[in-house]
Amino acid sequence: MGALQCFCAMTTKTFTIRATTKGDIAAVDALLARSYPALLKADYPPSLLVTAIPLISKAQPNLVTSGRYFGVFDAEGVLVGAGGMTLGAPKGYVAGAGIAHVRHVVTDHRRTREGIGRVLMEHLFTVAIDDGARRLHCLSTRTAVPFYSALGFEAVRPIDVELRPGIDFPSVLMHRAV
Repeated sequence: MGALQCFCAMTTKTFTIRATTKGDIAAVDALLARSYPALLKADYPPSLLVTAIPLISKAQPNLVTSGRYFGVFDAEGVLVGAGGMTLGAPKGYVAGAGIAHVRHVVTDHRRTREGIGRVLMEHLFTVAIDDGARRLHCLSTRTAVPFYSALGFEAVRPIDVELRPGIDFPSVLMHRAV
């Protein structure tokens, strides 16, 4: 799967989407590390973020190199968004036939409202369909619920994601048909 050029009419910006590789791990790490604290601070207490951010703001090498994780690059080649999907469920969640799982999505906190997340998710919808998925599930942060809702996802229920023993991260299980 090669790079895909996308033109976002809302902002008259061009983005390139491509599958990430091992060479992108450091850039994904940096994007997660600088954006998650800024994006999540309005919806989570500082006492939780101080323990959760170091755990959730690291690229998952197996995911980043899976062929189903994608970077969104601006016209200058800067990584401004990333995210992917897996056919297998995240650890601790039951997978089902025809279900794909949205994973580790992020947009640069300085570049929100430019269509980056929408372009990425539309690409993931196409990949999910091509892979035979009929439904998409995601474990959304509280912050991202309005974003996913605008894309047709429905909230199923609040859910605590265990990051490690003793550290649970309040999230929302969401799903939609593809």
